[in-house]
Amino acid sequence: MTGPVEAALGAFAALGALSDPLAWLVVGAFVGGSLLELRAREPARYVLAAAWLLFALFWLTLVHHFAFEQRSLIEGVGSLAAVPLSAYVGLLLYRGRDSLFVLSRAVGVMGVVFMPFEALAVLRRPLIRTVTMQTEFLMALLGQDPTVLTWTEATGRIAAQYDWSGARARAFRDGAGYYDYRNTFFFLREGTDPITYTIRLACTGLGSMAIFAGLIAAVRAPLRRKLRAFTVSVPVIYALNLVRNVFIGLTFGQQRLQVLVPEVMALFGTSDPRMVSYFLADRVLAQSLSVLALVAVTWLVVRELPEVLTVVEDLLYVLTGSEYDLGAALDEGVDPDPEPAAVHADGGD
Repeated sequence: MTGPVEAALGAFAALGALSDPLAWLVVGAFVGGSLLELRAREPARYVLAAAWLLFALFWLTLVHHFAFEQRSLIEGVGSLAAVPLSAYVGLLLYRGRDSLFVLSRAVGVMGVVFMPFEALAVLRRPLIRTVTMQTEFLMALLGQDPTVLTWTEATGRIAAQYDWSGARARAFRDGAGYYDYRNTFFFLREGTDPITYTIRLACTGLGSMAIFAGLIAAVRAPLRRKLRAFTVSVPVIYALNLVRNVFIGLTFGQQRLQVLVPEVMALFGTSDPRMVSYFLADRVLAQSLSVLALVAVTWLVVRELPEVLTVVEDLLYVLTGSEYDLGAALDEGVDPDPEPAAVHADGGD
């Protein structure tokens, strides 16, 4: 008999199948509501409030994927927390918190930037290949020379040299249709099965870059300052992500973090001790440092584009229930969301 916990996990897993179509619906709702705001703010308020409710449902569909498939504590907890927070943002917008129109526009732009790469191989392929080549180049600068193969080549070597069957082999075969290009680092250590580290779309930094592209595009400010904010955020994130790939790839491929092996295996629910280096390098160290890096990049963006503080203040209000005036604290004196006349007076774009 299936217990309540197993039933709940099964329901979360089933919801995951809705994430892709729901993502397009969410992006369409945010973009449509943001365009409607240009002509009629009040009707747009209801469209965007509904978009936030859909966004909450979208995050709910990702909880099982992040927490149990990816085994990422940070992303699992984050996606679960995003469910009530997104619904609350929709409620606040519905009740008249107009500053949340900026955050809504930002989410729409984020989706417009990210989703085409997720859906179209013609965009996804060159991005992943470029990131792979640059990661390989940086590894070479460190004196490392891992073999880089296509997904199909890596699968073929495993099938030819090792009796590797079951779920791991099926996962490789299933991935061939989506990632069948040169993006897999192949580490072979004598006496053990090979270790592979594959550059996927999530490894390109596109998600984080889309966040800042959305924030920068959403606020009303002069184009020159938006370009400066873009320069101190998107290229920096891209470069830091390459460093992240090199660190995870070499640490995992060369098994450099095999510490507290039984404890880490139990924590992440893996039966393969070699995965300890990966979980510690990626799920613990890299993801924790990524949070700090995004905070630092946000600070750089705010220095160039203080209008972004509107979004930060709204997020703090949603999390704490208290109002903050960060502009005054930083002596910026920014109008949080100026009307078109004020933008024209400020030389806006």
